[in-house]
Amino acid sequence: MQKRSDFHFTYPPNIHELDLATMVNMFRTRGEPRRAAPGKFFGCAVSKCLLKEAKWWFGVYYSQETWDNLLTKGSEGFPLTDVELNVLGMVYVSTEEAPHREYIENNSGVTEKLAYLIVNDLRSFNFLEEDDSGFLRITPRGEKALHGIARRIYEKRFMPEMLKTYKVEDEPQIEEAQKANKEQTSLF
Repeated sequence: MQKRSDFHFTYPPNIHELDLATMVNMFRTRGEPRRAAPGKFFGCAVSKCLLKEAKWWFGVYYSQETWDNLLTKGSEGFPLTDVELNVLGMVYVSTEEAPHREYIENNSGVTEKLAYLIVNDLRSFNFLEEDDSGFLRITPRGEKALHGIARRIYEKRFMPEMLKTYKVEDEPQIEEAQKANKEQTSLF
């Protein structure tokens, strides 16, 4: 399914290059307000305005107004990305049997280290529940957050086609008749 909007939080495409300590530190401090040094300014990544104080997201700065606008309905202040959509969505579509945490982390679309952090945060925000065996279930709060980020990115409620792991079932192919390898006589 094609995305309709890029106005949402995203993880840096090269985040896999970070060592675990740096990734954890950046992940834990995302959304913190930062104050520019005297005589210095930050630039908002969206509005391009100069700011003395801004919210920080993996080396990118946002004004408070832009940050608030990037938060999606149902997220309860939690910055959601397409990765969280994928994690919450995989758990949501697993109606018969709850998926195991390891499966979700391996198919989240980011490194397993970052996926581990994301699943833990989704649990701490009460969007996911995990049993003692490591199986995950989505909560009603998680469903609201999932539909909110899906609407932001795709302008629709969540559908399984939005998942990175979604596979279209092959439609049956109709074989075309092969022409006999005969030379046709020219009429001209």
